[in-house]
Amino acid sequence: MPFLSTKAFYKMTTRKKLLEIRKPIPRLTSIYLGISIWIIFFGTWQLASSLGWVNALLVPGPLDVIEALRELIFERGFISDIIDSIWRVVISFLLATALAVPLGILMGSFHAIESLFNPFVSAWRYLPAPSFIPVLLMWFGTGETPKLALLFIGVVFFLITMVMDYTKKIRVELLETAETLGANRNQLVRTVIIPAVLPDIFIAMRQMLAVTWTYLVIAEIVASTTGIGAMMMRARRFLHTDEIMAGIMIIGALGLLFDLFFRYLHRKLFAYLY
Repeated sequence: MPFLSTKAFYKMTTRKKLLEIRKPIPRLTSIYLGISIWIIFFGTWQLASSLGWVNALLVPGPLDVIEALRELIFERGFISDIIDSIWRVVISFLLATALAVPLGILMGSFHAIESLFNPFVSAWRYLPAPSFIPVLLMWFGTGETPKLALLFIGVVFFLITMVMDYTKKIRVELLETAETLGANRNQLVRTVIIPAVLPDIFIAMRQMLAVTWTYLVIAEIVASTTGIGAMMMRARRFLHTDEIMAGIMIIGALGLLFDLFFRYLHRKLFAYLY
C-alpha cells in the first residue's frame, strides 16, 4: 500500500463527506481514522505524564510502560504468563460455545425447549460470575478448574440467549418455503436454520469473547500464580504501576487480535454478506 502524505490524505477525506449516515467510506480512510485515535490517545497520555499533569508513580507514561513490558518479556519470562492466559481463554470459550450454540439454536427453533430451559438460563444470566469465586475455590481448590469454570459461567448463559434470539429472527418465509418443498423437522434445522443463523452466531461469539477476557483478569487476580492477571496482582503489591499498565496493554492487544481474527473469519466464511 503506497504511503500517503498528510496533504494527500486531507484531500482524499474532503472529497467525500465522512459524516453521511450509514454511507461507506474508503478503506484507506477508515484505516487512517482508526490509527489517528490511537495517536491522539497515546500522545495525550505521554504529554500529560511528561508535563507532570498526573502523578508519574500512579500514571506512568506510555514510554515507561513499553520499557516495563520489554523487561517483563525479555528478562522475567512474561511470555509464559501470556500463553497461560490465552490457553485459559480459548479452552473455556470453546467449552461454553460447545454448549451454548446447539442449545441456543434448539431454544430458538422449538418453543417447548425454550419453555423448558429459558427460565433457568435467564436466572443464571443475572448472577454475577465473580460471586461464584468463593464456592469454586472451595469445590476445586486453586488449580485450573475454578478459573475455567468462572470463565465458562461468565459467558455461556449470555451466549445461549444471544444464539436463541438470533435464531428467532430467521424469516418465517424461509421455513415455510422449505416445508412446502417437503423438508422435515431435521432437514429444516440442518439445511435452513443453522446456515441462516451461523453468520449471526459468529458475531455473538466475537462479542462474548471480549467478556471472556474481562473475567480472565478477575479469575487470575483472585486464584492464580500464573497469567497476566497474576502478574498484575504481584505488581500491585510493589506499586509497579507501569507493569500493571503493561498487562492492561497486552490484554487489549490480544483482545484486538482475537477480534480481528473473528472479523477475518466472518468475511471468509460468509463472503456473500459483504
